[in-house]
Amino acid sequence: MLKGCRFLRNHLWGSMSSQNASGARPRLPLHRALLRLLPFARKDLPRIALGGFSALGASIVALLIPTALEWIVGGPISSGATSAVVWGAVAVLGLGLVEAGLVWLRRWLVLAPATAIEYNLRQRFYNRLQKLPIEFHDRWQGGQLLSRMMQDLGVIRRWMAFGLIMLVVNLLTVVLGSVLLFQWHWMLGTIFVVSGIPLWISAVRFERTYGRLARMSQDQQGDIATSVEQSVHGIRVLKAFGRGPYALQKFRRQAETLRGTEMQKARAIAGIDFVLVLMPELAFAASLALGIWLAATGQIAISELFAFFAMATILRWPIESIGFLFSFMLDARTATDRVFEIFDAVDTITDPAEPVTIAEPRGALVFDDVHFRYQDARDHERDLLNGIELAVEPGETMALVGLTGSGKTTLTTLPTRLYDVTEGSVTLDGVDVRDLALVELRTHIATAFEDATLFSASVRENVLLGRDDLDVFSEEAERVLREALGVAQAEFVDDLPEGTETMIGEEGMSLSGGQRQRLALARAVAARPRVIVMDDPLSALDVNTEERVQVELKRVLAGTTALIIAHRPSTVALADRVALLEDGRISAVGTHSELLAGSASYRRVLSSLEAEDREESAQRLDPAQELDEQKEAGR
Repeated sequence: MLKGCRFLRNHLWGSMSSQNASGARPRLPLHRALLRLLPFARKDLPRIALGGFSALGASIVALLIPTALEWIVGGPISSGATSAVVWGAVAVLGLGLVEAGLVWLRRWLVLAPATAIEYNLRQRFYNRLQKLPIEFHDRWQGGQLLSRMMQDLGVIRRWMAFGLIMLVVNLLTVVLGSVLLFQWHWMLGTIFVVSGIPLWISAVRFERTYGRLARMSQDQQGDIATSVEQSVHGIRVLKAFGRGPYALQKFRRQAETLRGTEMQKARAIAGIDFVLVLMPELAFAASLALGIWLAATGQIAISELFAFFAMATILRWPIESIGFLFSFMLDARTATDRVFEIFDAVDTITDPAEPVTIAEPRGALVFDDVHFRYQDARDHERDLLNGIELAVEPGETMALVGLTGSGKTTLTTLPTRLYDVTEGSVTLDGVDVRDLALVELRTHIATAFEDATLFSASVRENVLLGRDDLDVFSEEAERVLREALGVAQAEFVDDLPEGTETMIGEEGMSLSGGQRQRLALARAVAARPRVIVMDDPLSALDVNTEERVQVELKRVLAGTTALIIAHRPSTVALADRVALLEDGRISAVGTHSELLAGSASYRRVLSSLEAEDREESAQRLDPAQELDEQKEAGR
């Protein structure tokens, strides 16, 4: 139970801070932050601008209606010319239809460009996530990335399609309408202009408060997405240890925190909306009182007063919408900041400026004075890998053994540059792996991880993932697929509902642990690399299956260089030679028999591995794993 609690605390709930993983960064001014979207929108700007002109045209047409009403009230209605009133009504109807047509045109013009901008941003975002190094993904919560990909990009699209255009158009409408108010009487126009001063003061205060709350809210939504994601992925552990109520309590606290932030946002919006509604109402009341006095004293005609209030009524929605549109702009600014945190992240694993090509790869893998430490290691700690010297000859199978925590798994990440060495070098056929293009490097070297990750795709697509040179439905692909499944002893595939076309659920959780591991091993074999690195690829297999896989691996690995991380003594039997990893260094290299005879450290490590293996075989400490094995046994 203690082990399960640690897992929940450290893995599921260990990092739920609303701060982004990259740390605090100075915020750019509002206009500069939003201008960062310009490169993605440049080719669509003409159509978006046309949409803006259409919206502005609709507002100008709306502002013409009070002038028409002034003519109707002051002319035909006052004189009793009924036929002229009809023509006036037709004119107002025509203006309304033109306004509606321009509004429709605005929507038609901006819809496609806005979705195209979102598409381009989403493509760039996903591509960026694929290219950023593993150390980036070690720092960032999955939910934070998911919320940026889905929620923030959606906010940006809606703002580009609606918020940006309407904010600019409504501001221009308010300015133009306020100027037109002066044509009827300067005193009435002055009242409306003066009433706008508190609006600008409130807007400045609102920007400071709401911008901070918008960032908090969107980060907290990312935290909640992370909680849901990790709870779903860890549902078997939560159920096995009966920790569902604990997870719910944690989630409830996060949801309550987000609710509190949303309430603060609502109060901020309500505050500015109160001012935006109150000031026009006060202006209306003052204008009405002044207008009656001006009409009584003959300083303004009734038709002019009627037109003035018609114009003021038209301006009410643009004025009242400013608060909503301004908050929308601040949400878009926050979304832009969050998206560009990913775009701005430094990619430390990149292709060289002038890549070297290995014409005829042989598979010689050499670790030359390799040092490595993780980015969060303390200064006083020694390097996890502290001067590794190891040469694996072409076609040789080398087993790497060491105590838990010695850095064996970390070593497997260096040949394919999932991480880069801190010092020293890893070479393939005499070429530093950092001098090879990543695509070529990862074609020559394949990795089978202990944690077998599968994708929501068919068995065929999962196994042939590393063979982009093949049509997955070709005869050659079928031959490679069958051979790889045979090596991995994955005959269970034929018993699946649709064989190799069976869709695997998320992360392959519809399969048992042993089945997932065999498919991951088949994937590595199918890639046909010159070098294969395997991190305890047989840990979830029973003894009999492991023995059969070992026989097939020896056959298929003939001529292929293999570095196998051995967590079980039986895995050592695959190797031509064995390397012992201690204190960050390779302390001994030789055959299994030579090391047994000449290295006390090797015997101690091997005894430790044997003890761990016996303990795992004798006890079922993880109910989820036991369920896996029961499932596999029943197939």
